[in-house]
Amino acid sequence: MKTKPKSIILLFLTAIIWGFAFVAQKVGAQYVGAFTFNGIRFILGTLSLFPVIMLFEKERVNKEKFRKTLFAGLIAGVVLFTASTLQQYGVEITNSAGKSGFITGLYTVFVPIVAFVFMKKKTTVLTWLGAIFAVVGLYLLCMTGEEKVGIGDLVLLGGTVFWTLHIIVIDKFVSEISPLRFAQIQFGVCAVLSIICALILEDISFAGIKDALIPILYGGLMSVGVAYTCQILGQKDADPTFSAIVLSTESVFAAIGGVLLQNETMTTSAYFGCVLIFIGIVLSQLKLKKKSS
Repeated sequence: MKTKPKSIILLFLTAIIWGFAFVAQKVGAQYVGAFTFNGIRFILGTLSLFPVIMLFEKERVNKEKFRKTLFAGLIAGVVLFTASTLQQYGVEITNSAGKSGFITGLYTVFVPIVAFVFMKKKTTVLTWLGAIFAVVGLYLLCMTGEEKVGIGDLVLLGGTVFWTLHIIVIDKFVSEISPLRFAQIQFGVCAVLSIICALILEDISFAGIKDALIPILYGGLMSVGVAYTCQILGQKDADPTFSAIVLSTESVFAAIGGVLLQNETMTTSAYFGCVLIFIGIVLSQLKLKKKSS
């Protein structure tokens, strides 16, 4: 499939929005707890999908398809809640949008490996080569100077495992469900679970919410609502492998956002680690062309 220019623009816009969302998460973590931040932004994300669904999924859904969509949304919502919570805590602990983006980006390497190990799906040599690049890059990114792998790095890595599981869950159900309604249900589940945990475990401060309003709005409306819509429209007329490669550049934009908006700095070895992780991500998404006989 030849990817249309419009799709290329939409996919890159998605990656940019998702990448800069790590900066929003970092800033938001300074004012509100992880559960409060995620709860409010996923409420906004849930609400923002109503007009999108009215535009792109107008048709009536039969009871069986709705049941499957609801079931898949509930499962994915719990996984999304776990992944987003670990990610937000990881961003808060590491206090780095760039590092958080690159560690999270490892899910594009983990997915085909998990699919091979547990689902017996074919995996190419490039996938395993990409995994090696990514692991070495992760080591260089996290082991800077005398610093050892910190708790924040491990929390982010745990989040990456659940982002991987989230993609596997979507892959299992996507052919039988209404994608936008599914997205809205999973966002709603994540929002409810986050708010419940916030009420129990955090001291919700309206002053803190006010201070974190812009990051929360960006995370909810842009990262969830706008970016998800752009992804759907972009992938509609794009090669799936090309789409995955473009979307994986969110980790690069996370690093760029950290440098431009938060004056983040990393060691030379850490930057080299980022490059290796990015190479690994791209390699894991490529396919070897068969030789013609």
